[in-house]
Amino acid sequence: MTAIRGILAATATPFDEDENIAEAALRAHVRRQLTAGVHGIFALGTNGEFYAQSAAERAEVARIVIDEVAGAVPVVIGAGAATTRETIAIAADAAAAGADALSIITPYFAAASQVEIENHFRAVADSVDVPVIVYNIPARTGNAVAPATLEKLAAVDNITAVKDSSGNFDTILQYLERTDRETFDVISGNDSLILWTLLAGGAGGISGIANIYPETMASIYDLFVSGDVDAARSAQDSIRPIRNCLALGNPNTVVKAAANERGFGLGPARAPFNALSDEAKKQVAVTVAADVERGLA
Repeated sequence: MTAIRGILAATATPFDEDENIAEAALRAHVRRQLTAGVHGIFALGTNGEFYAQSAAERAEVARIVIDEVAGAVPVVIGAGAATTRETIAIAADAAAAGADALSIITPYFAAASQVEIENHFRAVADSVDVPVIVYNIPARTGNAVAPATLEKLAAVDNITAVKDSSGNFDTILQYLERTDRETFDVISGNDSLILWTLLAGGAGGISGIANIYPETMASIYDLFVSGDVDAARSAQDSIRPIRNCLALGNPNTVVKAAANERGFGLGPARAPFNALSDEAKKQVAVTVAADVERGLA
């Protein structure tokens, strides 16, 4: 089973001005992450705007990313959907494309009980032969994976990790308490909690901010494992200004705007999630300029 360790870049999906997938920009962005030293690529998650793409587009992006990475680091593909049936179909396609692991978001929009959430993940895991990562992001889905439910899921052979984007550190701690750190990885999906997750015994982080500052994000893990916790904390603290900008609009839109300020050519987010105010754009630009001046990269 693929162990998830370090910082995985939650890569954005570049679009052109007509909102079509920009393959050249996507390949360049993947190479940028690899050059910066990230420890894995996580495509088609929330930052990858999976929710705004058709199944065919998601399949195209998965194949481009897997091809470009070419085995250099593990590739995790987001394969979740609102129903179990659709999720199984997307997961099968991503596994066939060569994904090292699959991230499966909880069902969304409709309320789901813990039994239904457990049944969903078990069915998806039974349908594929690659590791499955449980993706908990209740603010977006309306459904949370309770720690007791995760404990049950962690006993499934190919459910090997959880990505927690709840923003609640106590949830991460409870996940750690209820799972075996030797066989199951607990990963922060919140950039601001990566170091604290590592200190608590977690495996790393899946980072949207890596779209903007990939070297800085990778360094949090590298410094931590080298024993320089003070420097790791400095790197962790350095992203607070850009994290504060996420409140200015749809966070995925803000991330793309900031990356574009760095000249990364990710294009717009898909409508209607792309209408940052002029004041928000200015604040993002000022923040990125100040961050680069401080040495973030």
